[in-house]
Amino acid sequence: MFAMTPNDTLASTAAASPHGAANPEISHSAALPNRAYTSYDEWLKERDTVIAQTWAGLGFSSDIAEPGSVFPIMFMGLPLVMVRDQQGRARVFHNVCRHRGMQLVAEAGDAGLVIRCPYHKWGYDLSGQLKTTPNIGGMGVHEVAGFDCADHALNSVRCDESMGVVFINLSGDAPALPAHLEPLLSRWRELAGPEFDQQLIADAGEFGSMELVLNSNYKLAVENYCESYHLPFVHPDLNTYSPLDAHYNLTVDPLASGQGTRVYDLNRGDSGPLPQFSEWDRERLKTAEYLSLYPNVLLGIQADHFFVILLLSEAVDQTRERLQFYYAESDGVGDSYRERRESLHAAWSTVFAEDISVVEGMQRGRASPAFDGGLFTPLMDVPTHHFHQWFLSRFERNTTRAVS
Repeated sequence: MFAMTPNDTLASTAAASPHGAANPEISHSAALPNRAYTSYDEWLKERDTVIAQTWAGLGFSSDIAEPGSVFPIMFMGLPLVMVRDQQGRARVFHNVCRHRGMQLVAEAGDAGLVIRCPYHKWGYDLSGQLKTTPNIGGMGVHEVAGFDCADHALNSVRCDESMGVVFINLSGDAPALPAHLEPLLSRWRELAGPEFDQQLIADAGEFGSMELVLNSNYKLAVENYCESYHLPFVHPDLNTYSPLDAHYNLTVDPLASGQGTRVYDLNRGDSGPLPQFSEWDRERLKTAEYLSLYPNVLLGIQADHFFVILLLSEAVDQTRERLQFYYAESDGVGDSYRERRESLHAAWSTVFAEDISVVEGMQRGRASPAFDGGLFTPLMDVPTHHFHQWFLSRFERNTTRAVS
């Protein structure tokens, strides 16, 4: 079991300049040990005791844009499939046939009205109900006494959508997703307007997404994203127009931490600016915020665009990053703004590529017995400390509950 020291607390930062108030107590706080990043057994335990109890990002709403769309995903060792049913509702199922455990969906695409197992062609409708069992009673006999299809629907996973993301709650016990996200959404609705999250237009074009594979545990990507301490050293170009001293720490209890900047430049580059969120606070046009939404979603909001990064943990030491850009108006994804979107894509691609070496370097460092958790500085590591405390408190609480 991971241990916390008695003085560990979930610290919030004050709105002081530039980063906020220092918290000297965190210098003595426990951090996650090496095995939290390297042990396969701990990875599975973490999935079942921490991840399963909350809402995690699985995929994008645009992955299943139309009724009949299916999108298979391996989620921390679990084969799952996202589906858009005929009523337009997102659904998630365990991606296994109830008959012999065959993977139902191997590739994203259009299943039509029925998801058919490739092994024996058992068919499930888009709500997961078993509808057809070809030859179950012998050649040409599709029914058998005592077997009721209604008893063998696909095993579903609780899911909901927000900010263009399909979220899942494996345990089924978490509060409703809108209530869960309210502390974050209420903050950004004050900044970007009361319906900003309903206005997001996904960019389905050439410069609307990107994907990276990191040879590291996903938690290191969370930690790196939520702090600005590394900006001058890892992102020298970014630091020229969004310097460290213009950033501030940000915690949103109990579900997120990150950083913000007061100098985001809407006009940087040669191309014209993008349409802005119509109700964005005019006094904070240069404000941008970047939050790690625990456990595995990274968010970025600016007056002219929004992005989401999903950290899909494919192994204890491998993470797939999927990024999707969103814009405030449909015009933003049109041809007239193509050059600007290309410029943004290139800029963010550089930033995220620069992070790879440090995230993977931290993963390699977790193999050393000379390091086992490290320490937090009282000012610059406040967001990272917040994430560790979130994780540790839930791991210990849910592990204790599971064995009691």
